[in-house]
Order: sequence, then structure tokens, then C-alpha cells
Amino acid sequence: MNPVDVFMAGGGEPFAFKSAALALLLAFGLTQVLGAVYVWTFRGMSYSQGLVHAIVLGSVIACMLMLAIGNSIAAGLGIAGGLAIVRFRTALRDPRDMIFVFAGMGTGIAAGLGAHAAALCGTALFCVAVWLLTFSEFGSQRRFDGLLRFQLPIGADEAPVMALLRKYSRFIALVTLREVAQGEAMEHAYQVRLGDPGQRAALVRGLEALPGVQDVSLLLQEPTVEI
Repeated sequence: MNPVDVFMAGGGEPFAFKSAALALLLAFGLTQVLGAVYVWTFRGMSYSQGLVHAIVLGSVIACMLMLAIGNSIAAGLGIAGGLAIVRFRTALRDPRDMIFVFAGMGTGIAAGLGAHAAALCGTALFCVAVWLLTFSEFGSQRRFDGLLRFQLPIGADEAPVMALLRKYSRFIALVTLREVAQGEAMEHAYQVRLGDPGQRAALVRGLEALPGVQDVSLLLQEPTVEI
């Protein structure tokens, strides 16, 4: 006799057992999809495999708690009190990560409460929404701000430099101007806004080709990339 038959013979409820197994498997399977969508649409440099695991495992725990509570108010209060003791100190830098964890918990809760249709439809709509927002770059301002630094000998003509900056930049603002090389040159620092990030190499090469310009550096930050 297999373990399931032993359990059934011991007074277990077949329907309750199958329902719990279905809910847990549904929560686990749906959050596998959520985790895959998170990986496919991730942008940035601080990827964490542990966060993907937390999305999946958190839904299983949430589903298990909902199954344990059932219709018992006392059980719900007891579990809520127990969870209040636990301190979760992990800080999520990206609000998107928090939303994925919350979506995983919501999927587990819906599956645990028996709302399988809500869990399926909600997960599907969430994944489609994430895919559309990511690949359509919804909310991106398409601004490419950078900090440009270079050195120019004192007394040198700045007109060619400014003409080149105006050619490649939509916005120019002087940030700092200080003496370097024992007073023989000036270091210029400009905030620039490029209309096309592909022109950054052309801007740097153009400055380096001008007479007297040295130590050209451009720090460019795109809003869609996490620093």
C-alpha cells in the first residue's frame, strides 16, 4: 500500500488532500512563470538569483498558510501574530523587484483560497503587462545626460570647442572650471545632454582632434540603466 492510501485509510479527506496538492502545485507553477518573466525582462546590473527563488518559494508559503487558516479566524490571528515576530530586513532597491515579490505572494494567496481562476488570469495578465511595459520602454524619457571633462591650455581659443559641443549636444551647462598643470591649463567640466547616445564616440573623438584639448572623458548615464 502506498503512502497516499495509508493516509486515506487513516481518516484523511481525499478531497481536501487533492485540493491542497492542486493549490500548492498551481502556486509553484505560476510563480515559476513569474520568475521566468522577471529574468527575461530584467534591466540593470544588480541581478539576484535569490530574489527569483524568493518569488517562487514565497508563493508556496503563502498558499500553505491560506490552506492552514481555512475559515478559522483564530488560526488566522495566530498566524498573523507569528509572522509579526519575524523581521524581514532585506532592502529591495528597485520597486519593480518588490512588485514581483508581491505578485508571487498574491498568486500563492489566491491559490490557497481556492480562487484558481483568479490566480491563473491574474498571473497571465501580470506577465503580459510586464512584457509590454518592458519592451515598449513605457515611461522612458529618452534623455542621455552626461558629464564631460577635458583640459584646455590657458589662453586657448574656446570657440571651436563650444561649436563642437553645440553640434552634438542639445543642452550644455558649465559645472566647474579650475586650474590644473600648475596653472598652465584649465579643466572644464560640462553637463551635456545628447540627443543620440550613438554620437558620444564622435563627440569625444572630435574634442581630442582639436588643438590643445587633452584628457577628454565622458560619463554618460542613461535613465533606463541602474547605476
